Amino acid sequence: MRILETMRETFWVLALAVIVLFVFFVALGALSPSDAVWATAIVGLLTVAWIVHAIAEGRHRDRRDRGIRAARERRGF
Repeated sequence: MRILETMRETFWVLALAVIVLFVFFVALGALSPSDAVWATAIVGLLTVAWIVHAIAEGRHRDRRDRGIRAARERRGF
């Protein structure tokens, strides 16, 4: 199960790298979004998927530190 989680997180990191690389080449002028319509569409879909993933991860993540909570319970607070 840990391997699947690692593979999933690796996919999202690589997706973000592709998005940033595409934006870099567009900003540099080496690539025109109108000339590479398919690449632009794929990166656009990947961007939307990454944003949805980031929002979902942010909502499901426990924002409290488990170590602080365990220390508080150990002290009786």
